[in-house]
Amino acid sequence: MRLLFAEDDAQLRTSIVRGLREAAYAVDEAATGTQALTLAAAHEYDAIILDVLLPGRNGKAVCRAIRERGDQVPILMLTALDGVDDRIAGLDAGADDYLTKPFDFGEMLARLRALTRRRGEVAPAQIVVGDLVIDTLRHSVRRHRRDIALTAKEFAFLLHLARNAGRVVSRADLMAHVWDDARNTFSNIIDVYAGRIRRKIDDGERVALLTTLRGSGFMLEAPAAGVAAPAKKRAARSRK
Repeated sequence: MRLLFAEDDAQLRTSIVRGLREAAYAVDEAATGTQALTLAAAHEYDAIILDVLLPGRNGKAVCRAIRERGDQVPILMLTALDGVDDRIAGLDAGADDYLTKPFDFGEMLARLRALTRRRGEVAPAQIVVGDLVIDTLRHSVRRHRRDIALTAKEFAFLLHLARNAGRVVSRADLMAHVWDDARNTFSNIIDVYAGRIRRKIDDGERVALLTTLRGSGFMLEAPAAGVAAPAKKRAARSRK
């Protein structure tokens, strides 16, 4: 999932962004209200986290502007102001939820999950593709009875493919949602990670789930019974 995080405190922003990326989110950063509005207009986000006291246009003004153009993206407001009137003002500006500083990072993640659930765009607790089971809450992966250890970035890569199972996911889409950079589509990092994930989920299995389609992208798919090629053969074809 792709987030926009707007916070003028550089140290806090760096810390939160690092944590969000470790939790398998793709994150764009903004330090001012103007930057946040520009990014929100240019990209489609699954959720936006806005600090209230942003320089220039504050978080409430940014939130109001986003709503005025008809964007219903979930917005979580952050503030050191814990007065009831401040929370009411933020919610009236169009925010969906409010979190007062200092806060526990785990609570922020829980609130993000709740916001995206309400929007109906979040994956279920488990995603199943054939015999591959991905637990989106615990960030764990199993195939048959085998636990598969993935890094945070490998999990984000696999999760994005799983959410689009049966469809071709382009390199640009993967770069945007996993590496926050839709422009760098010629980087071989995508192929490196695809190779790692393929080895971890497909090696030793009867059939392969991950396919590379040259010039198009990647697809995670459970083949129909009786038509799947052995994993080694499909993997070999994908590398040609």
